[in-house]
Amino acid sequence: MKFKYIALEGNIGAGKTTVSKMLAERFSAKLILEEFADNPFLPSFYEDREKWAFPLEMSFLAERYQQAFDNFPSPDLFTDVAVSDYMIWKSLVFARINLKPIEFDLYQKFFRIMFERFPRPDVIVYLNKSTDKLLENIQKRGREYEQQISPEYLQSVHQSYLAFFKQLTGFPVLMVNTNSSDFIANPRDLENLIALVSRTYDNGIHYLNLDELSV
Repeated sequence: MKFKYIALEGNIGAGKTTVSKMLAERFSAKLILEEFADNPFLPSFYEDREKWAFPLEMSFLAERYQQAFDNFPSPDLFTDVAVSDYMIWKSLVFARINLKPIEFDLYQKFFRIMFERFPRPDVIVYLNKSTDKLLENIQKRGREYEQQISPEYLQSVHQSYLAFFKQLTGFPVLMVNTNSSDFIANPRDLENLIALVSRTYDNGIHYLNLDELSV
């Protein structure tokens, strides 16, 4: 495997955790999963975004810092493959759309101080799905507090990711169209994704279509 540290990304309901587990198993890689299920602010946030956005984003920032501290200093990170279901900059992507400008400015300062020395991924793989597909997946997995997520919010999250990726430098970002993919029901979809991740890419954004591959 060319890349030693692969970060999976995508909108809410894109299947990041499922695919990360599959890739980690295939590559016998260190698996790093975001821990958010017990976040006490999430249900309140989806009921009143303006009131709960700042405590929610600060709690995520603290949790991701703790995870990074626990996982990334490991000396074997760069000799073995590591797969994560999020990138460290995810905090900034969501904070930009959820926080007021004055709150976001403060948030960025905390982020820079906390994450300055942690390693960056060698590649980001963004699982791109339509809003309809995301809403379908969110409904299927049945988290009660997520059922209030609107199509408009999902679209704003996607646009925030795109804007952020355009300013990243130093490594490739693979925007992979997975709209017709089902990694659980169709093993070929995973093989196609592995084929894409195994290629060599220049730095910058690459738009790829998983549906057009056949391996």
